[in-house]
Amino acid sequence: MAEAERSDKPIKAADQQPEPEQDSEMLFKRKQLLIILALKDSAQGWYISTLAKAAGATYVHTCNFLKECEKRGITTSEKHGKIKLVKLTEKGMKLADMLNGAYAALNEPVQQAKKEA
Repeated sequence: MAEAERSDKPIKAADQQPEPEQDSEMLFKRKQLLIILALKDSAQGWYISTLAKAAGATYVHTCNFLKECEKRGITTSEKHGKIKLVKLTEKGMKLADMLNGAYAALNEPVQQAKKEA
């Protein structure tokens, strides 16, 4: 009986409580959202490596996500030697605007609660 109740065994990762998320992170994948929102800034030339750095994602993850976006007509890319310049399409810009609004709306109560506390 004493052996089963021992609490000195190491805690497994599955037993640990996850850190609380912002409401937006519950609904959207953070890195993909950051990539789309970064692309809204069309004044900057976005290469896959700069997008990956801005989103805190790996190059491979960003590249795979952008391939899917291009298939769905959200982004376009132009090759410049070995690197690609990535831009949002008109459809992608509309999506980015909607995501930006949803992100702001979801985080608004969280930000207000933090200010009041």
